[in-house]
Amino acid sequence: QTVLQGIILLPLRAICIAFLLLLAWLVASIATFSQPGRGFLPLEGWRRRMIQTTLSGLTRTAYFVMGFRVKVKGKVASLLEAPIFVAAPHSSFFDAIICALTGMPSIVSRAENLSTPVFGTILSSLQPVAVSRQDPDSRKNTVAEITRRALSRGQWPQVI
Repeated sequence: QTVLQGIILLPLRAICIAFLLLLAWLVASIATFSQPGRGFLPLEGWRRRMIQTTLSGLTRTAYFVMGFRVKVKGKVASLLEAPIFVAAPHSSFFDAIICALTGMPSIVSRAENLSTPVFGTILSSLQPVAVSRQDPDSRKNTVAEITRRALSRGQWPQVI
């Protein structure tokens, strides 16, 4: 019985996750299409709401399809209360759950991740702080960018 369920559920889940991933790519593409000041200015209006609500919902749905049920106890700190949100050890795909539950904040990511097909577009829509491992000034530039965003009084999303 369990093997039969696995044989049926695994392909269905894979198809649903692939569909949700492509839908997330489409949403991210629309939200960032001909974006003014790409990467240097924060997303505003419908673009920001689209990322925060639709992309967050699609991510939650994907984890639900994978079989994860996440409950939040307490209240997530608002952008003005905590412009920087720290999550550790950030070494797995579970970090996306934190992003979805906190309204799709900006993240700190390797610059190489932005060129990955499909995921790179979705990641770019989060307006990440890109860290280049080849640039010797990257650490200093990353700290400066995080500080600039944290002091923007809500213009930029939270940084995780």
